[in-house]
Amino acid sequence: MAAGLQAEVRAGEEADARIATAVSARLLRQPALQRVTVAVNAGVVTLGGEVVADADRKLAGDLAAKVDGVTTVVNDIAIAADLRTRVDAALDQMQGKLVRLLVALPLLLLAVAIVWFAAWLGRRLGRWPLRWLHGHADNPYMEGLVRRVVQAAVVLVGLVVALNLLGATALVGAVLGSAGVVGLVVGFAFKDIAENYVAGVLLSLRRPFAPDDHIVIDRYEGKVIALTSRATLLMTLDGNQVSLPNALVFKSVVTNFTSNPKRRFDFVVPVDPAESVSRARDLGLAAVAKVDGVLDDPAPSFAVDGYAAKGFDLRFYGWVDQRRNDVGKVRTEALRQVRGAFAEAGIHGPETVRYRSPDAPLHREPAGDTSVNRDIDAQLAAAQRASEDDMLKPQGAADAHG
Repeated sequence: MAAGLQAEVRAGEEADARIATAVSARLLRQPALQRVTVAVNAGVVTLGGEVVADADRKLAGDLAAKVDGVTTVVNDIAIAADLRTRVDAALDQMQGKLVRLLVALPLLLLAVAIVWFAAWLGRRLGRWPLRWLHGHADNPYMEGLVRRVVQAAVVLVGLVVALNLLGATALVGAVLGSAGVVGLVVGFAFKDIAENYVAGVLLSLRRPFAPDDHIVIDRYEGKVIALTSRATLLMTLDGNQVSLPNALVFKSVVTNFTSNPKRRFDFVVPVDPAESVSRARDLGLAAVAKVDGVLDDPAPSFAVDGYAAKGFDLRFYGWVDQRRNDVGKVRTEALRQVRGAFAEAGIHGPETVRYRSPDAPLHREPAGDTSVNRDIDAQLAAAQRASEDDMLKPQGAADAHG
């Protein structure tokens, strides 16, 4: 019976020795656990010694608990308080990281080269869709958008290949997943900005106006400076710059005076009820037709706009080519010429609206200026040069500007 007890004790000692060897082997593989001691008694592992950080203490206990035959782990490891020990541990850790960095440096350089090549290839490939778009549509902003999308896609592929080369494929999924979540959050947070951006893209596709066009949007009138990704910039006729959100522009009625160069003007001349309508009509139409800038086709026309005991109103119409003449100046000159023609012919206005005294001498005024108004052209050109994000600017001009 004593012999059996001795054999059992020897078997337990051998098992404890095997466990101690296995635990020590696991701990020695970790540089931070070199100072940990191991004692085993009947399957109970007692860890001692010192480590630098509490995380290392926990790691030692976890490693010991995973060894077969271990029933309990008593973790008596102390956190080293000695400054020299902690400094030596930090230096050893830094040295290990530097060694790993030097070993991985060729792969890191190759990964950087792959990303750089992807960026270069993206720029080259981005030009191919532009050649196709040039032949099918004249849309500078869409050309730039397609180019950026192609570049981003190629760079993303290069980045995935580089991360895969470095063994960081898990990071790719995390980044893509985070990008999706962040995209949703940003979309809700910046809904108005996104709406203006999408409206800008749609406006660049529809092209309801071009730079220098004279337009009216909502209650704002002016000439187009630029269509940016977020706003439409106008120069009002009195020289002020107005920034309108693209969403507002997209939803509003846009009146473009430049898309059709011919524009009609009209004005009213009150006439005494005793005067002949046909005589006043003929004199008025002849006077309007003589004005510099009034088109022969369509020819000037007129209508009786209203009649009352005090008189009737003759409304005269004329057409102007806005590329050659200013509609406001032509209208003013036409009104002045009709007034003069009526005065010479003795056609009077109502008693409350006299063109001149019957006894006043007649005199003819020289013809007025009807040329295109250039008052804000210099300011408009300067504002267009200052606009860097212009969806309407030709691609060549945009590249030269950038």
